Amino acid sequence: MDNTTTKEQKLQRLIELEKKLGEIQDVDVLLERILTETREIIHADAGSIYVVEGSNLRIKYAQNDTSLKELALGEKLPYTAFTFPMNQKSIAGYVAYSGKPLNIDDAYHIPDECPYKFNKETDATTNYRTKSIFTLPLKMANGRLLGILQVINARNQNRDVIRFDSDAELYVTHFAASAAQALEHTYLTSSMVRRMLKMAEFRDPKETYPHVSRVSEFSEEIYDRLAFKNNIPDAEKHKFRDSLKIAAKFHDVGKVGISDVILKKVSPRFTEKERRIMQGHTCIGANLFEPCDSSLDEMCRDVALHHHDRWDGGEKAYPGKYDYTKFTIGQPVLRAEPLKGQDIPLAARIVAVADVFDALSHKRCYKEAWTLEDAFREIQNESGKHFDPEVVAAFMQVKDRICAIFLAYPDKDDTPAE
Repeated sequence: MDNTTTKEQKLQRLIELEKKLGEIQDVDVLLERILTETREIIHADAGSIYVVEGSNLRIKYAQNDTSLKELALGEKLPYTAFTFPMNQKSIAGYVAYSGKPLNIDDAYHIPDECPYKFNKETDATTNYRTKSIFTLPLKMANGRLLGILQVINARNQNRDVIRFDSDAELYVTHFAASAAQALEHTYLTSSMVRRMLKMAEFRDPKETYPHVSRVSEFSEEIYDRLAFKNNIPDAEKHKFRDSLKIAAKFHDVGKVGISDVILKKVSPRFTEKERRIMQGHTCIGANLFEPCDSSLDEMCRDVALHHHDRWDGGEKAYPGKYDYTKFTIGQPVLRAEPLKGQDIPLAARIVAVADVFDALSHKRCYKEAWTLEDAFREIQNESGKHFDPEVVAAFMQVKDRICAIFLAYPDKDDTPAE
């Protein structure tokens, strides 16, 4: 195969990828996909993607094939979360500050006159050798900086590390321009989601954005492990996890329709009628997504409606097989036939575990935060009762990443137990 054919095939693949990027709805899923696909196109061993947070850059995803090969099949690299100033001292900061791409042949031999330096500490910690680096900004059409894409260690057919040549620069720059358009769309979707969730937070202070972010991230990690274990095809996996990241955030959005008298009641405990009125938040949430015009709407409805149903169909579960379309706001949820086992939608079974773990491990007006170990133990104890055993097994297998996410999204006014 000659070089021209290879270029034509890569450009054709870029066009196909651009179409797929436009179908992704969640901004985090899109960022991860951009990094993965960019690296694959130009055979980069590693890479990172950063997002803008005020005057700082936050690392969102980091990938490294060499390090990944040292892990067991299906495991991920440690969850990474840190921020640094958007100035000229770091490579990513310099690109953000200047707005221009930067191609470095050897990170360990950057000329002294350059304002940016490469931090070798990460390499020393992971026993890795960063050499070639190509970094470029991701911008909206109006010039607003969305993030920074960085690919590391280009490799040739013999797996030798080489510089990122002009062809690699062309592919990445072209792809990044298209990716930025898709990012702009998902950022608009993300902003709308945040506004809706902010409305829920105004009504119920427990429904903070850090809380729904943690539940969303936990849910994604659980599903990724399930998908690996069950050999879910990539196309199906990408579509499901994209919707799940958003749907998980809406699990308690129905609380906007619950009276403050009940929603913010601390003591005495709920009467039976008040409890059933409170349970109506599941039906209110489901109705917010009616009529369902997409698979995302359907998953949001299922999660809102069924994340309090139990695997064993126990009497504490709700609302069960209840006709939520006939629910009247302010009225109690009537008893219905239980919904149990695999009849509960998978997304709801996953979010149930994520939501309960987060509620246990954080302080609420009616309780203190549990320790992480106690929260993990409770989830495991409820396997086969409250929760789907397979979902719990997946959750426990990603315990380290769950703990990292827990630390990455702290509540502003809450100091969880150690």
